[in-house]
Amino acid sequence: MTLPEEAMHALLPMHAVLSPLGCIRQAGPTLHKLSDTPLEGACFLEQFEVYRPRLIRSMAALLEAQGRKLSLRVRGTDMELKGTVVGTGDGGAVVNLSFGIAVVDAVRRYRLTSTDFASTDLSIEMLWLMEAKALAINASRSLNTRLQDAMILAEERAFTDTLTGLKNRRALDGHLDKLIRQRQAFSLMHLDLDLFKQVNDTHGHAAGDHVLRQAARVMLEETRKDDLVARVGGDEFIIVFANLTSPARLAELAVHLIKRIEEPVTYDDAVCRISASIGITICMGEEVTPASVVERADEALYASKRAGRARYSFYAEGDPEVPKAIGEKK
Repeated sequence: MTLPEEAMHALLPMHAVLSPLGCIRQAGPTLHKLSDTPLEGACFLEQFEVYRPRLIRSMAALLEAQGRKLSLRVRGTDMELKGTVVGTGDGGAVVNLSFGIAVVDAVRRYRLTSTDFASTDLSIEMLWLMEAKALAINASRSLNTRLQDAMILAEERAFTDTLTGLKNRRALDGHLDKLIRQRQAFSLMHLDLDLFKQVNDTHGHAAGDHVLRQAARVMLEETRKDDLVARVGGDEFIIVFANLTSPARLAELAVHLIKRIEEPVTYDDAVCRISASIGITICMGEEVTPASVVERADEALYASKRAGRARYSFYAEGDPEVPKAIGEKK
């Protein structure tokens, strides 16, 4: 004797009541969602394949499996179920089914909701926990991504000159330290903008900032992608050329930089004119420090300024009484 149909649907939404011939007399509402055809009147074993603990092909064999946990498959699909069988005393049986660990797939595939499960079924709580975990993981990933982006941005800002977008002194020191540790040959140019103070005094700091950005643009355009261009002072810049140690090529670059920086820069109605003095030093992988390399370029730079500005000079070792920078006119 079975419970009234409404009670069975409420307590066991995935049940099937079988006749002694194995036909489905009654099926729970959730079980109906698993089949494209009506279940009532159909043979249970034609709709569901019982493959464990052994292949069951008859109603008699199904009744012999009472009390054992069965593994089933919805025929024509890969949806796996778990089930138990209880005889009704008249040769028939009640089979109660569940999704087991396939519940997540089943919910997506058949668009199930909480009403498709018994109120005491822990599957819904498991689904809620899984959903909460998924949301937490997604939120954590999103937070980590934002934190990484913020960290990258902060690091970039820490090594960038905010006015020109060039690298700053901190980035320069790190770059030089790396080249020196690797015993890599490189050259360094120290540029100082001539007549820049007059631009600020005559046309204002906004015009001066505009001129600095234009000079920075010229330096970027005249250097390679892997070269480092840094602003290290108000109107001072340093360019590091990795693996470029040819004096002839460096002299050519210096001349070209001076000519382009001397091109008039228009700001509002004002025409701003500046030039550049340059000091150059070459390192061939010897033991030096970032500070000593910059100091060499400084000496060459001031030799250019003493010689009349708008010039470039190479650092050269020599008698301390004699300037270590050799000036050369454009």
